Amino acid sequence: MGDLSELRLQYRRDKAALLAQLAVQGSSTRGVHSALQKLSRLTDQTLRELWARAGFGPGFSLIAVGGYGRGELFPSSDVDVLVLLPEGSQPDEDSALKARLETFIGACWDVGLEIGSSVRTTADCVAEAVKDVTVQTSLLECRLIRGGKAQFAALVNQLNEAMDPKAFFVAKTLEMRQRHHKFENTPYSLEPNCKESPGGLRDLQIILWVAKAAGLGRSWDELARRGLATPLEARQIKSNEALLSLIRARLHLLSNRREDRLVFDLQNVVAESFGYKAPAPAVRGARRASEELMKRYYWAAKAVTQLNQILLLNIEERLNSDDIGVDRLRPINERFFDKAGMLEVASDNLYVQQPHAILETFHIYQTTVGIKGLSARTLRALYNARPVMNAQFRADPVNRAQFLRILQEPEGITHAMRLMNQTSVLGRYLWVFRNIVGQMQHDLFHVYTVDQHILMVLRNVRRFFIAEHSHEYPFCSQLAAGWDKPWIFYIAALFHDIAKGRGGDHSELGSRDVRTFCRQHRLDREDAKLIEFLVAEHLTMSRMAQKEDLSDPDVINAFAQRVGNERYLTALYLLTVADIRGTSPKVWNAWKGKLLEDLYRYTLRALGGRAPDPGAVIEARKREALSMLALHALPHLAHKALWDTLDVSYFMRHQADEIAWHTRVLTRQLALNAAQTPSQLATQHARAAALRPAEAPGSETAAATENCIVRARLSPEGDGLQVLVYAPDQSDLFARICGYFDASGFSILDARIHTTHNGHALDTFQVVAPTLSEHYRELIAMVENNLAQTIDQRGPLPAPNKGRLSRRVKSFPVTPRVDLRPDEKAQRWLLSVSASDRTGLLYCISRVLAKNGISVQLAKITTLGERVEDTFLISGPQLQVNKRQIEIETELLETLEG
Repeated sequence: MGDLSELRLQYRRDKAALLAQLAVQGSSTRGVHSALQKLSRLTDQTLRELWARAGFGPGFSLIAVGGYGRGELFPSSDVDVLVLLPEGSQPDEDSALKARLETFIGACWDVGLEIGSSVRTTADCVAEAVKDVTVQTSLLECRLIRGGKAQFAALVNQLNEAMDPKAFFVAKTLEMRQRHHKFENTPYSLEPNCKESPGGLRDLQIILWVAKAAGLGRSWDELARRGLATPLEARQIKSNEALLSLIRARLHLLSNRREDRLVFDLQNVVAESFGYKAPAPAVRGARRASEELMKRYYWAAKAVTQLNQILLLNIEERLNSDDIGVDRLRPINERFFDKAGMLEVASDNLYVQQPHAILETFHIYQTTVGIKGLSARTLRALYNARPVMNAQFRADPVNRAQFLRILQEPEGITHAMRLMNQTSVLGRYLWVFRNIVGQMQHDLFHVYTVDQHILMVLRNVRRFFIAEHSHEYPFCSQLAAGWDKPWIFYIAALFHDIAKGRGGDHSELGSRDVRTFCRQHRLDREDAKLIEFLVAEHLTMSRMAQKEDLSDPDVINAFAQRVGNERYLTALYLLTVADIRGTSPKVWNAWKGKLLEDLYRYTLRALGGRAPDPGAVIEARKREALSMLALHALPHLAHKALWDTLDVSYFMRHQADEIAWHTRVLTRQLALNAAQTPSQLATQHARAAALRPAEAPGSETAAATENCIVRARLSPEGDGLQVLVYAPDQSDLFARICGYFDASGFSILDARIHTTHNGHALDTFQVVAPTLSEHYRELIAMVENNLAQTIDQRGPLPAPNKGRLSRRVKSFPVTPRVDLRPDEKAQRWLLSVSASDRTGLLYCISRVLAKNGISVQLAKITTLGERVEDTFLISGPQLQVNKRQIEIETELLETLEG
């Protein structure tokens, strides 16, 4: 026991000396890896001594795994080890072996090693690795500390044989996406986790893991030699990795525990350890020490995010290089290609030779159907073209016109601006924007850095103009529906906080910046005046609503005079709502919403206007639908029973003729059902039951289907049929409908799913048959009768048909992609899928969702030739569990791959 105390004292003394080196080297990142490696070697030495004392014989090995297996150990990290047993060993049945293991592990803790241990045979390791990607990842970095080299080599060989590089890549990227979602999908959180957040050390480790699994390299220099990274990228990665490692090591030292988060309490003390000093009180606008540190951290995390994307795309291409047609390129113009849905530059030096192509990249990404991102080659070319984006580039009239064109496109603005920021293009074109990239906001009101908050506000205001998001904030969507120039809001959103951190009133400074922008980009005087007003006054309405007495007429009149007219008021209201929602998911609430809406309505009344409730566009659509209904002699107010069950999003997503058709069909049928006597309904249900297969005892009765209505008509667009389904909602309803169309040979071109206030699904499908004969009335009758019977059935969903891939799909395969993320209120989820089209694919997707108890509430089905791009708004308790999310995403990916 005395010997163990001496060993503990020696270990702690040597460890303290090593950690002192990390604590005193200031902001220099030199030597951080060396210090971490020395700590790992010290731990190796201590473990070998303890292993020898435990008396393990031949056939036993001690192996470092996980982070410790990499040969770098952070001050308070776990020491993960594997005790490798001879085959056939059973510690639970061998009391002597069990006691020896317990003695060894206990001695490790007594010495001061925070051991994370596992005890397995080689066969156990391989079996666990096959089942669990986390175990597989941990063993991927195994390193022999003490024991038989032959036994260790056999373990490594068997693990390599069991490794499926493609499956491992998919699993790790899905895991990375889940981890990013946990940390709000941004490296710019105000309290980031320097290990787990996007742009953290884990993102770099994933690159090496998947590269090692694929046999492509074990270090950054090796990846550079194999062409997966350029020498510049390898140097950038090593530099940023060293900085993140030093920050993490300092966090461990200063907190005296395993703390990987740069929490507010530690930011200043970590900054001071880097040599940053607090500014003198008299220095106006100077940054705090913590702001200097965090700015440096955010720039490093941003670079890691960019490089992570480039290298993972390169590795994915190498893994898929043997797939048919994966390298086929579809020309977009002489400068760009479509490479399996990714935008590819025609040459590596395109941007250096043709700087105008830089902004053109984002316009093509925004406007070209099927482009989902930038290829590794394009990302790398942008990364290397940063010096080109200078003052001359910003002053070029062609570039100014192109930037304005991006903002004025009807779709894709948010995605384009985010991608421009991720690739550092936005900050280099808008030089004032560059100043607030990674700029912290020291309050609990904002949870994002300034640049991320600005992009969040841009996203929020953009969603007011998208019908699919009208369910989130219906009143804002109503007001936005009648707005003529949405891009005015996008410019105002970009500039409303752009002057933060300079000292002085950021609203006033920002209004000067946007005035210059408008002049340089030659905007009309009235539009420029409104944009400048919005930037200057973007805080006014929120302050008035929350701090002034809205029952005081003088308060309302003063505010009315300040805004001047209804157009300015409406614009300021929309920007204010978007701004508050963009500060934090927890800041917006119904109370604030009511205050702002009340202020809007009171002010509108003071200005002599009238609030559009509902919006003018929706009112016009309703009036047009009622005019159509009048031609069919529908009784007065007969529509009201149905329309009262429908919300704003229904009227925004359907045209007047569709609303009239739905109303005419459903009003008459529902009135007929209501007029039937109980005996008539019983007879009707008995007839329906005779047509259905026998139901299992205890299953639901047919009473719930009395409102199931299916109607079809020739599509107004002149292609195929339009099918209406109205039925009590159930989790597998969408899948049953898709299954019917799949079995009947119909292709679904579009589906709009709507749930009424009384719990019914009101779904509209656009379908086409292989042939639509002149006897279309019989086809319509068949669809109406058979689909109603299918919906009425109980029991498991039928197996999907074997979908055949077309010749074009085989030649030009589309890499399947699944993206699952929460909606604005984190109550429902947006699922986006992309894959090669095949018969029955939509049914396969919906079947997976139904199997997991997930309800489809909205669906946007898009078929782009041989490619499908589908979006679903879904809900279900399974989506609240991260592990189940990954399993569902994996199952969907397997389904998409066929």
